[in-house]
Amino acid sequence: MMEFKQLDIKQQGGWFKRTIWTQHGKKTILYIALGALIGAIFFILSEDKTMAEIATGDLVQSVFTGGLFGFLITNNPCARNKC
Repeated sequence: MMEFKQLDIKQQGGWFKRTIWTQHGKKTILYIALGALIGAIFFILSEDKTMAEIATGDLVQSVFTGGLFGFLITNNPCARNKC
């Protein structure tokens, strides 16, 4: 007579929980936000202009660049010990 074991299948959750809300996903989001904040602060402090004279496009570009650096810091191969 053959005996079979019960196969336990766990719920994986939704796409967001599996891909974004992981430990690495949380770290990536944090580093993107910190990079964007540092990019904005660096732009404001390095420009020799008042806040009224600063163009929004230039500020957005610096925020985007800082966020990109934050993304690249967490998602390059060496950050995941694969270099």
